[in-house]
Amino acid sequence: MKKTVFIIALAIILPLVYLIINNYNNIPKLDENVKEKWSQVQNQYKRRADLIPNLVATVKGYAEHEKSTFTEVTEARSKVSQINVNADTLNNPAMLQQFANAQSGLSSALSKLMLVVERYPDLKANENFKALQSQLEGTENRITIARKDFIEAVKQYNLELRTMPGKLVAAIVHPSAQIRETFKASVTEQEAPKVQF
Repeated sequence: MKKTVFIIALAIILPLVYLIINNYNNIPKLDENVKEKWSQVQNQYKRRADLIPNLVATVKGYAEHEKSTFTEVTEARSKVSQINVNADTLNNPAMLQQFANAQSGLSSALSKLMLVVERYPDLKANENFKALQSQLEGTENRITIARKDFIEAVKQYNLELRTMPGKLVAAIVHPSAQIRETFKASVTEQEAPKVQF
C-alpha cells in the first residue's frame, strides 16, 4: 500500500517538477524581451525628439510668422521629454497611457509643422530640409516597427502568464509576474485625418 502511494505521488510530483524546471526561465526571458523591445521604442522616440530642433530651425528660417506652430512643437517635445517610462514603470498602465498621449501630441504638432511647410515651396526644395524630412519619415517608420515589436513581445509574455504551463510556473516560482499593458491608440489617433483640397 505504501509503495503504491509512493509511486502515485512520484508519478504526480515528477512531471510537475519537470514542468517547472523546463519552463522556469520562460517568463524571465519573455520579460527581458518586453523590456528590450520597449527600449527600442524609446530609442526611436528619442531619435525623433533629437531631429525636431533641427527641423524647427530649418523651417523657422522660411516661416518666421508661424510662431504658434513652432511653440506647439517645442512644447509637445518638452512634454514628451518630461515623461519617463522605463522598464520599472512599464507595468503602470496610467504612466504608459500618459506617455502614449504625449507622443501622440508630438505627432500631431509635427503634422501641423508639415502643413506649414506645404505653404513654402522654397523650403520644400531646400536640401537640408529634405534630408531632415527624410530622416523624420524614416524615424516614424522605425517607431511603427518598434511599437509593433513591443506589442508582439507583450502579447507573448501575457500569453505565457495566461496559459498552461506558464500560468502554473508563474504562480509557483514567479508570483510577482503580472500581465503587461501595451499601447492603446488615443482618441486623436483613432480619428481619420481630414483631407481638404
